[in-house]
Amino acid sequence: MRITLLAAAVGLALSVTACSDAPVTPDSQQDTPATIQLSADNPFFAPSPLQYQAPDFTQIRDEHYAPAFEAGMSQQAAEMQAIANNPEAPSFENTVLAMELSGELLTRVSRVFFAMTSSTSNDEIRNLQAQLAPKLSAHRDDIYLNPALFLRVDTLYQDRHNLDLDAESLRLLEVYHDRFIRAGANLSNEQMAQIRALNEEESSLTTQFARNILDASRNAAVIVDSAEELDGFSESQLRAARQRAEELGHEGKYAIAITNTTRQPILTSINNRELRQRVWEASANRGFGHDPETDNTGVVSRLAQLRAEKSAILGYESYAHYALEERMIGTPERAYEMLLDMVPAVVAQVEQEQALLEAKIAELGYDHNLEPWDWAYYAEKVRRSEYDLDESEVRPYFEFNRVLEDGMFYAMTRLYGITFEPRPDLPSYHDDVDVYEVFDKDGESMGIFYADYFARDGKRGGAWMSSFVIQNHLREERPVVFNVMNIPKAPEGEPTLLSYGFVSTMFHEMGHGVHGLFSDVTYPSLAGTAVPRDFVESPSNFHEDFAHDPAIIGNYAKHYETGEPIPEELLERVLNALNFNQGFDTLEYIAAALVDLDWHSIAAGEPLQDVAAFEAAALERHGVNLSAVPPRFRSTYFSHIFAGGYAAGYYSYMWSEMLAADAFAYLMAEGGIDGPVAQKYRDTILSRGGTKEAMELYLDFRGQEYDTRHLLIRRGLLDADD
Repeated sequence: MRITLLAAAVGLALSVTACSDAPVTPDSQQDTPATIQLSADNPFFAPSPLQYQAPDFTQIRDEHYAPAFEAGMSQQAAEMQAIANNPEAPSFENTVLAMELSGELLTRVSRVFFAMTSSTSNDEIRNLQAQLAPKLSAHRDDIYLNPALFLRVDTLYQDRHNLDLDAESLRLLEVYHDRFIRAGANLSNEQMAQIRALNEEESSLTTQFARNILDASRNAAVIVDSAEELDGFSESQLRAARQRAEELGHEGKYAIAITNTTRQPILTSINNRELRQRVWEASANRGFGHDPETDNTGVVSRLAQLRAEKSAILGYESYAHYALEERMIGTPERAYEMLLDMVPAVVAQVEQEQALLEAKIAELGYDHNLEPWDWAYYAEKVRRSEYDLDESEVRPYFEFNRVLEDGMFYAMTRLYGITFEPRPDLPSYHDDVDVYEVFDKDGESMGIFYADYFARDGKRGGAWMSSFVIQNHLREERPVVFNVMNIPKAPEGEPTLLSYGFVSTMFHEMGHGVHGLFSDVTYPSLAGTAVPRDFVESPSNFHEDFAHDPAIIGNYAKHYETGEPIPEELLERVLNALNFNQGFDTLEYIAAALVDLDWHSIAAGEPLQDVAAFEAAALERHGVNLSAVPPRFRSTYFSHIFAGGYAAGYYSYMWSEMLAADAFAYLMAEGGIDGPVAQKYRDTILSRGGTKEAMELYLDFRGQEYDTRHLLIRRGLLDADD
């Protein structure tokens, strides 16, 4: 459940870029390099002719990507060299604005390509991704380590208060200056060369990590010989497992796919304890060397080591100090404090939950310890007995299409007045992907939305949002955004019925979606979700809670066969159960976030770490080493931090949730979903992108500091009356 910045490889606005063999000195006057021209029959040659430049997937083929990247990098390199060599004195227009307008072709191809690497990958795309990674890293370094460019930007920055710039333009100048500084533009030539080498290696390793996990997760599917072993599966689950096995070449057998987290939701349905253990271990052991082809242990330890080396060259105590300097939280010390302050109460809650599960084991006449593969299974049984709630009783009221249209889209209409109209005439990149045009409350068309919700081969695990086109007034471009999830699709001809967890995630990702759709800024670099990592998850968390708002859930929680609304007493049980198992949920998250911070607090010069030993020591040190509650991600498949841009930042979800809980409580106190606060949230946060510091944006909305109590209430760790 995260936003992706497309591997930070989309145009200059998202820190991608270019190629010259040696750094340019400030007094050099190199000729502008010749550019590689792209064939006019390549669909990336010009902006897409479709509405709002939505990609024309009927024309795009895998062989179009490589030449478009080469031409795009070449063209932007020439544009940057022309800016650096401009004999005129630097101005906002001939330097910062010119940089912001550069790289149009590279941005266009990058946004489509990196969307496909995550959602519709294949061997050709993955091989090209591996080849491109070091080239794009070098391209970026050739820009941000170019002394002539930096001199022009720095000259403007030092005189910024005398330039008569509007607030957004001043902010853009500050953002560019910060990019150069953080890239190492003020280092010596020797240090720059070291940074270049480390960046190139890091880009290659993160690409290798992502590829290994995609392959490891696919290879980890558990093959089961007979239906008898799948006691507890519904008929629909059995058919899906049989179909999955056929897709993997195991005719007559059954396959249990592995999702991206350590825990596996399917464990609630498996009565066979030995099989539960097989499934859990298949998940937890991914990337740990059982298959040398997908071993990520060396990748993880080297990534941590080289990030430490890079941060030391840049003058920071650790990579965590470097990364968090530009986040809302500011320092790793504050991130540790936030997480560790919660540990005693969360561990106490987990111990209470564990006691309930162990009592259930004894009640059922079993004599075994509670292991990680048992938790979800017995938690579901306790949920049924404590809340009289059976997941199979609930799912029929959460049919996918009804959740999408009468739930999520309806909520966006109630909150903001926007509507979603199907656009089957606009091509999508897969048959399971639907396209919608989004209209504002005044009826004006405002953007395009792609809905890609079902799991398939070639798609990485998890859920995310990104954009094919970012809103900006500079080029008068409207947003084209997409949401991606991994919902298991029902067999052909059957309805896809959702757990409430998937329902909540759909609303979460829509929060990211409207953050992109509502953007109303001038510059692409400041548009939409271009905010700190520990703020970007706040709008998505904020929108999660509307999934169970009485004004919304009553509109979509209806039986898929009869259309009857969910009975009030069943709905009450569903809502009462939302806080069940929150100790487990919170602890597995905190454990992963602490391991992340520890990896990125390694000092330069430390040897390569043994991954399993490092994890164990981190959990022990922080008092979160409960054997039955492992971290949500183990390091070898922790894509957020080793391939997804969240290095030292997994804590961000908790920080963002704190702001979201406070914002939602404020909205409910001021009239709820139909009150004035939703529009205020759109005006002050969703539409403003990164045009101000994140805390300034939040204060514009809230009018005061956040109240941390609302997070504890949201997670059921504090009574609202306390």
